[in-house]
Amino acid sequence: MTFTTALLFSIVALAAIATPGPTVLLALSNGSRHGVRGALPGMLGAALSDFVLVGAVALGLGALLAASEFWFSMLKWAGALYLAWLGIRMLRSRGGFDVPAAGQGVGGRRTGRQVFFKSFLVAVTNPKGYLFCSALLPQFIDPAVAQTPQYIAIALLFASLDVAVMCIYAFVGARAMRLLTASATRWLDRTCGAMLLALAASLAFYRRGNA
Repeated sequence: MTFTTALLFSIVALAAIATPGPTVLLALSNGSRHGVRGALPGMLGAALSDFVLVGAVALGLGALLAASEFWFSMLKWAGALYLAWLGIRMLRSRGGFDVPAAGQGVGGRRTGRQVFFKSFLVAVTNPKGYLFCSALLPQFIDPAVAQTPQYIAIALLFASLDVAVMCIYAFVGARAMRLLTASATRWLDRTCGAMLLALAASLAFYRRGNA
């Protein structure tokens, strides 16, 4: 991959990643509840999903979703239901701060696993991601040279940009946590929950022709 190709891909990918979506909303909420460090497992989960998405495109699974109404619908409804479940849980949040004192672990191992898998599952069950990557990535792949190294480079770049953007959202959430009361963070969680429910509804009515 040339520098120019990498730069163009970064600009397009960054615009897509920075647009508020499920994973960045989770990063914002995780940052407000657990701090930036506590939000890191979620960022890693989202980064892992980036490798899954790029790998799926490389293997042709994105094209399969574009062609198969059955598998597209299965993934779409799984993603919509999971987003709705997360949104309802956040709407019922009582707020409060989970950030421990200096020198202590953040949220414990169990919380770290939960944060990781929430972000991973939200991203990997979103069919929009597969269709978007299927339409975008081939434009930056040179068919005249080995494609596997190119897909690996794109996956690394995509995941790096994703983590960088989520760090910003988590930092904003962490700053809000320090400035706002527990009641205010409860409303922040509820706002994020309402947005996740709205995204779940939009995903439920999403059609392949909209890609």
